[in-house]
Amino acid sequence: MFLHSLSCVTPPTVFSQADCFTLIQQTDWFKSSSGRAQSLLEKVMHGASGIERRNYASPDLHAVFAMDAGELNRYFENAAPSLAVDALEKAFAKCGLIAADLDAIFLCTCTGYLCPGVSSYVAELTGMRGDAFLCDIVGQGCGAAIPAMRAAQNFLSANPTSKVAVVAVEICSAAFFTNNDADVLISLCLFGDGAAASIWSGKKSPGAWQAGHFTTTHRPQEREKIRFVNDQGKLKNKLHRSVPQLAAAAVGDLYQLRFADPDQVLAHAGGRDVMDAIEATLPFTLDETRAVFARCGNMSSPSVLFALEKRLAKNLPDQRYWLTAFGAGFAAHACELWRE
Repeated sequence: MFLHSLSCVTPPTVFSQADCFTLIQQTDWFKSSSGRAQSLLEKVMHGASGIERRNYASPDLHAVFAMDAGELNRYFENAAPSLAVDALEKAFAKCGLIAADLDAIFLCTCTGYLCPGVSSYVAELTGMRGDAFLCDIVGQGCGAAIPAMRAAQNFLSANPTSKVAVVAVEICSAAFFTNNDADVLISLCLFGDGAAASIWSGKKSPGAWQAGHFTTTHRPQEREKIRFVNDQGKLKNKLHRSVPQLAAAAVGDLYQLRFADPDQVLAHAGGRDVMDAIEATLPFTLDETRAVFARCGNMSSPSVLFALEKRLAKNLPDQRYWLTAFGAGFAAHACELWRE
C-alpha cells in the first residue's frame, strides 16, 4: 500500500513537566500520598526524563484527576473523536481528498472504550459515506498503529483501487490513575494525548512511500509486566521495571527479520530507559523518536507515526525506514517503508 499523506496533532493545552508536578501537588490524592510516592514524582518530573512538555485534551487536569470511572469515559468519548477528526482532516488537506473519498478507516486506541467505536463518531463528523468499512482495533496498547496499518494493507490487497485511512488516537489523560505503586507513578510522569492520521491506497504514484514486510511477536508469558487492568472501573497501567529490556529484546528479534537495511529506525518511544535499551541493541540512534518524546511525552499508539512524520519533514534522500512499536501483550510489531 502507498502513502498519500500523514498528519499528527496534539491538543492545544500544553504542560511542562514542572507544570505537571505543580498541578499534581495540588490534588487531594497527592496530599494524602506516601512520602516515597511524592519523592518519586518530584524526582522524575524534575529530572532527566527526556520529556520537556506534554499536551492534554482538557485544560483542567484538576478536574480530570477528580473524575470517577463514568466521567472519565465520557471525557474520552468527547475528546477522542474530536482529536482524531482534527488529524484526519489535516491529512485530507495535505493530499487533496475528502472524507467521501475513503472506502475504509482503521482506527486504533486503548485509552477508552466505546461501542460503537471511535470510528463511528469520526465517520459521522467527517462525512464519510454510509458504505465505508469501519474497523476499530482495541486492546493492542502502545503498539497498535502498526497492526492497524497491517489490517489496512490486507484490505487494500483485496480492494486495490480503494483509499483508506489509518488513525491512531489516545487520550492518555482519560487513563490517569493514582496510588502509591511505582508503575502507576511512572505512568503519571510519561503520558500525553495525541492523534495521527494517514491516508493510503493500493495505487502507486511516483515517489510514494510503500508499506509492507510486516512482522510481529507476542509473548503472553510477559503479559503481566505491561498491560492495563481494571481497578474500580478505571484503567490502571501496569509497568514493570523490566520493560526496557523486554522491549529491546523483542525489537532486536524483529530487526533480524527485516527485508533490507533501513536509512533510519523510527520507534515508539516508551520511555527514556526503553530508548536507551533499543539504541544499545540496534545500530541506530533514535533521533526522531527522542524528539517526539521530548515534545509530547509517550502518547501510546500514535507515537511511532509522529516519529515518521518528523523524519519525512526533513526531506532527506532516504529510501527505506524500519518502523517498530510495542506494548501490552507483551507484543512488538514492525514494518518497512520504502520508495523507488
